[in-house]
Amino acid sequence: MTHIISKAHLSLERLKEIIDNKEKLELSQEAVDAIIKCRKYLDSKMDDIGRPVYGITTGFGSLYNVTIPKEDLSQLQHNLVMSHACGAGDTVNPQIVKLMLLLKAQSLSYGHSGAQLITVQRLLDMFNNDILPVVYQQGSLGASGDLAPLAHMSLPLIGLGEVLYKGKVRPSAEVWAEMGWEPIRLQSKEGLALLNGTQFMSAHAVWSILKSKRLSKWADLIGAMSLEAYDGRIEPFLPLTHQLRPHVGQISTGKRFMEILEGSELINRPKEHVQDPYSFRCIPQVHGAVKDNILYVQSVIENEINSATDNPNIFPDEDMVISAGNFHGEPIAIPMDSLAIAMSELASISERRTYQLIHGLRGLPKYLVAKPGLNSGFMIPQYTAASIVSQNKGLCWPASCDSIPSSQGQEDHVSMGSNAATKLVRVVNNVETVLAIELFNAAQALEFRRPAKSSPILERIFEDFRKEVPFIDTDTYMHPLIEKSIAFIHQEQYL
Repeated sequence: MTHIISKAHLSLERLKEIIDNKEKLELSQEAVDAIIKCRKYLDSKMDDIGRPVYGITTGFGSLYNVTIPKEDLSQLQHNLVMSHACGAGDTVNPQIVKLMLLLKAQSLSYGHSGAQLITVQRLLDMFNNDILPVVYQQGSLGASGDLAPLAHMSLPLIGLGEVLYKGKVRPSAEVWAEMGWEPIRLQSKEGLALLNGTQFMSAHAVWSILKSKRLSKWADLIGAMSLEAYDGRIEPFLPLTHQLRPHVGQISTGKRFMEILEGSELINRPKEHVQDPYSFRCIPQVHGAVKDNILYVQSVIENEINSATDNPNIFPDEDMVISAGNFHGEPIAIPMDSLAIAMSELASISERRTYQLIHGLRGLPKYLVAKPGLNSGFMIPQYTAASIVSQNKGLCWPASCDSIPSSQGQEDHVSMGSNAATKLVRVVNNVETVLAIELFNAAQALEFRRPAKSSPILERIFEDFRKEVPFIDTDTYMHPLIEKSIAFIHQEQYL
């Protein structure tokens, strides 16, 4: 299958399809025409521009007032990519790097950046052949765009840097020779077109939102299984209450739980207790708030990935080259911080449900084993969940509230959105682990309610889970079982 890059709105759902189905990318004729038109305009403008234009005929950052001779403009762009490749830390998840390539090509395809057609095509070639640049997590301030990580993404275009290809990290020059590709000679403004942009931040955000949506659905299923195992009540999920406080997420969560629990013997049997703890009773309010936040952040990120975010912006029809600030990450930095906070709450309330299950209440044995004392049972998985939840609290300090001036004060306010992006990925991965631990506990606890049955959907999940993770009679090595639980919720067939 092939996805055609055009001005048509690119949704996150479509992005997911492209990645999941391993689709190839191709430029529409509209995009090809727009790219060529903008490049021709910029080339003609070089002869009669008559004034300094930032990053095209000048240096960068605080060197904006240094004019560069025409014969050095290509070298200027080459130097820009080389000098800005100063990343550090861990390498970026290859799936996120692949998204970066796609999003950068999308942004350049609008014909307001001045990139050569061959430059955009080579980004697609790398995507289509799974030749993924080695990019580092640290180095971007989130304005002027993601300079360091996008420089690493762009190094292979000029035959430098390293790429991950067929499972091995290799010099890009070697792979280029195998593919029969020549390094690209960047033209005026092209280095800026590649480096001035938010694709590092945006790719992390896209990856995190897609995973967050899956985990939000799993949180409902796992929370419902815990509710059943805890002998919880159905009343907090009835629609009458939610009509009095009509938040969309709250209403949809209540409705979803009613659907999940339909046909359950356990939920409908008489209860001795009048109320459940908040971690069960307030699931619609907490899970619902997370759903609302995910949808908001998705709307912001979809705007971003359908935008041109480099600088300067070129408008051939208006005969204008405008130096402005579309590279600034603030519009997405704040929402990414918000999503990290929201997702961390899914883990926080999940850990509390796990704690309730192992507490020895409502007829469940302490630590969910028949002989506690001789066996520690499920004591320590809860510790692990608590440790991860605590780590998330530190990670949720908003990166977007910080700014450190750079470039001799020319870039005096930055978004730190790249730190928001990488922290968000860590939080989302942590949430996945905490939910998997809850599932591990909930399935164990549900066994103690037999012979009573839960709902058909929860029983199907339970039976499939048991094929991977057994019931624990006596103490055993649990780390591999937690890993299997994490792998289990990678599935989407129950969602």
